[in-house]
Amino acid sequence: MTKKRIAVIGGGVSGLSSIKCCLEEGLEPVCFERTDDIGGLWRFQENPEEGRASIYKSVIINTSKEMMCFSDYPIPDHYPNFMHNSQVLEYFRMYAKEFDLLKYIRFKTTVCSVKKQPDFSTSGQWEVVTESEGKKEVNVFDGVMVCTGHHTNAHLPLESFPGIEKFKGQYFHSRDYKNPDIFTGKRVIIIGIGNSGGDLAVEISHTAKQVFLSTRRGAWILNRVADYGYPFDVLFSSRYKHFLSKICGQSLVNSFLEKKMNQRFDHKMFGLKPKHRYVATMGVGQYVESQRHTIQGDYIDTMEELADLVGVRPNLLSLAFTDPKLAVQLFWGPCTPIQYRLQGPGKWNGARKAILTTEDRIRKPMMTRVIESSNSMTSTITMARFMLAVIFFAILMTYF
Repeated sequence: MTKKRIAVIGGGVSGLSSIKCCLEEGLEPVCFERTDDIGGLWRFQENPEEGRASIYKSVIINTSKEMMCFSDYPIPDHYPNFMHNSQVLEYFRMYAKEFDLLKYIRFKTTVCSVKKQPDFSTSGQWEVVTESEGKKEVNVFDGVMVCTGHHTNAHLPLESFPGIEKFKGQYFHSRDYKNPDIFTGKRVIIIGIGNSGGDLAVEISHTAKQVFLSTRRGAWILNRVADYGYPFDVLFSSRYKHFLSKICGQSLVNSFLEKKMNQRFDHKMFGLKPKHRYVATMGVGQYVESQRHTIQGDYIDTMEELADLVGVRPNLLSLAFTDPKLAVQLFWGPCTPIQYRLQGPGKWNGARKAILTTEDRIRKPMMTRVIESSNSMTSTITMARFMLAVIFFAILMTYF
């Protein structure tokens, strides 16, 4: 039987994983990448390319390595928990090499058009027109996967700034920013207090005479490093925390998280406290139609729902009796992508070991000096783990 051919548009993170998934499903992928390399958004270049997302030189990812890794390919333990863009790209290169994906990519090839075949209602096929080195080519595919991202085109609403044409200074979108040197000795205003705005305000402040950060409504500023130096997303993305939030309700969760953020710095004192509560900014369980976002939703709810549909959701109650050590980690630990490789389609034999060594990979980059732990501390930790296990089984028996 002839394999179905799938066109994959884009050689970034989504494109690479799509190629691999196609191969695992017995399909024949052909990936079209308009540039000469993989990486998409995460491949830094001094001069932005037309039609490709662009980052600044100092970008560090906001998602920790355990929460962002491919589900069957953990990020090396010596990598920092929050990686510089060059390390993110290097990880993608390792992934592509490990699964031999590059041979399925046609570089320097632009997709000009995608349209249904005349007999689409019966064949389900698509006509894809591409161009490479000035030559156009037409191919027919059984499916098309669009992996071009959504941070490509800059949104610069100049109509919102009356008189901008009279401004004698320089203005541009953060997409075109690369380093702070051009702002040496200047007064700079940054409009928008999102991730890029916050990053640039800090970086430019080291060279500029003065920096202003403008925000319409204020914002809750969430630090990526949480209690005890652990990544925030690792501490707060567990089934246990999710379970507690459902019991306590949104208002109590809001109050707790807002208090934690105000302990770092008082948002009211800094003029940053917004009118909205914290959880409301996370877009829990709703579709957000805007220039900035695609779909936002509660992470664990979304992952568990998808896992149910695919047949890869871990059965905690069953594991509590067959593999209690793993069950405790799945409940108390971070809900990492690897947890959905334990069973069902795409099962990975290394998943259990990778899950149980999550803590080791998180701690590895910091453990550059060995410190001996006392016997009393070890006993206390053992007792605490025992008590947590008792609570865990009580919750499982009551609610699952």
